Amino acid sequence: MAGAPPKLFKPTLDKDLDKVTYVEEARHFVLRRHVPVALGMVFLVFATVFAGAYGLGQPGGALLIAAAGIGAYMAMNIGANDVTNNVGAAVGARALTIGAALVIAAVCEIAGAVIAGGDVVATIASGLLDSREATDPRIISFIMLSALLAAALWINIATWTNAPVSTTHSIVGGVMGAGIAASGFGAVDWSTMIGITMSWVVSPLLGGAIAALILWFLKTVIIYQDDKIAAARRWVPVLVGLMVGSFASYLTIRGSGQVYHMSRATATIFGATTGLVVWFASIPYVARQSIGLENRNQSLRKLFRLPLAFAAALLSFAHGANDVANAIGPVTAIVDALSAGGPLRSGEAPSWVMWIGALGISSGLLLFGPRLIRLVGSQITKLNPMRAYCVSLSSAVTVISASWLGLPVSSTHIAVGAVFGVGLFREWYTRHSRRRSAYIQKKNGNPDAEDSGEPNADEQHRRKLVRRSHMLSILAAWVITVPAAAGLAALLYWVMFLLFV
Repeated sequence: MAGAPPKLFKPTLDKDLDKVTYVEEARHFVLRRHVPVALGMVFLVFATVFAGAYGLGQPGGALLIAAAGIGAYMAMNIGANDVTNNVGAAVGARALTIGAALVIAAVCEIAGAVIAGGDVVATIASGLLDSREATDPRIISFIMLSALLAAALWINIATWTNAPVSTTHSIVGGVMGAGIAASGFGAVDWSTMIGITMSWVVSPLLGGAIAALILWFLKTVIIYQDDKIAAARRWVPVLVGLMVGSFASYLTIRGSGQVYHMSRATATIFGATTGLVVWFASIPYVARQSIGLENRNQSLRKLFRLPLAFAAALLSFAHGANDVANAIGPVTAIVDALSAGGPLRSGEAPSWVMWIGALGISSGLLLFGPRLIRLVGSQITKLNPMRAYCVSLSSAVTVISASWLGLPVSSTHIAVGAVFGVGLFREWYTRHSRRRSAYIQKKNGNPDAEDSGEPNADEQHRRKLVRRSHMLSILAAWVITVPAAAGLAALLYWVMFLLFV
């Protein structure tokens, strides 16, 4: 009789090996978490050294170098927290992968900051403080340093807790708090501050209204048509052409001044021509994409990937043009004050300061952005490519308009306002649209077959309540961010004043 087969394992040894494996996996996990932090530190060192090449040997060179380092830190926090609003909708609708979204956002953020970021930088740098009160260059420098550091710390805490907050509210509150701590309430230019505050109220409402209008248009000309695919073949190229043409006009007007002057009329003609070319060029592309698609809403997802990707890129450009000021506006004010030796001047950012802000935003997005991209894209509301397109295009139009006017608005609240605009409009349209009622009756009285993909009325109502519940957290962020950043900036200013003045 053959003996029992020998045991080829030893329980004690296997347990020890499992422990080693767990330790190695934990080590790799910890290392992966620390790699972005290490790379971020490398960028901060680079920004400081880069600023040192300009600041050493000049009056207040140490303040300038410190401002550049803190400005780079602030820019990275903006990229980590704020840029998620630009591509989160596209990722949540599964029109873009996270990798593609990161690359598109990083490139367009740099382009927007460098080409079109000047007006809002000037507002943050020289428009928030009263030049009649803020005259000492060292006091101005400490005000801006305190505001910059307070805003960066506040945004860093928010990112760590997975809370998308307004970076614009943070820096404006920081400048206000440090200015009051330095010279009292008279140090703040309250007329500019009131205008900015009004833009915070109006811009989310405008973003929501534009998003609802775009969604109404899509429902009218595509979604509730008998032949959806044919309607999409006709209108999707038009939408792409309009987006590209509008963006080309804006980009020409904002960027041409750095090379040669171009009138608005010429820029408008150029944009219209570009839009027409793109319109006709996209017709065969959309036609190829629509081959073999069924006549249902799910099939429209494929056709809206191109306009949604472009809308996300446009919003990233607009965000770079507007929100780079949150990082480099205070740095520009310090450069301006130290070089002038007195009150603030025009607030024009030197090119090297602009590049620190642009690269910092992109670095923060690439290193720390994916977590909040998932949060914004999938947990605020249910998005499909058409709704995400409405949110992205509306946000881009609103932010670009504000950037054109030099108003530092909150892209976070504009994007969320657009999401609520889409959700509330869907609720109204579902209850009151005659076109939808006629379409449903034509489809044998089955309202869920071709509607938004929600299974029943109770589930629709539950999801709408979830969307509305976010209003409380958004309003809380509006209320908390400005006073929190202002109080922290005031505290930091007093510390700096006691230590260095």
